[in-house]
Amino acid sequence: RAQTLALRELDFVAAARLSGNGTARIARRELLPALAAPLITYSAILVPADIVAEASLSFLGVGVKPPTPSWGQMLSGAQTWFRADPAYVLLPAGLLFVTVLAFTVLGDAVRTALDPREGSRLGIAT
Repeated sequence: RAQTLALRELDFVAAARLSGNGTARIARRELLPALAAPLITYSAILVPADIVAEASLSFLGVGVKPPTPSWGQMLSGAQTWFRADPAYVLLPAGLLFVTVLAFTVLGDAVRTALDPREGSRLGIAT
């Protein structure tokens, strides 16, 4: 929302408004292309947070119900077996860590690739 409000005050939106374009056309032709990069970046960064939230809620017992697999349920169920075989806890915890780390790195790479101030990293002259 803040990005949209900031874009609304820029010169290219005022020029489109002065050329007689309607609000819907300005939103579709001018604002949406400018908002695509921040929306994609936000979505890519939101995935790891959602994975951790789901795993945490499932670990506490308020997430998805037992026939559905969840890392939180695996970690919760593995607590009783930790002394006998630590792999029961370490494997789901490690995979959860690697998955969240991979999505975080992916989100950061998407942000870097779509950031116009860092276009030189892609070989694009700015």
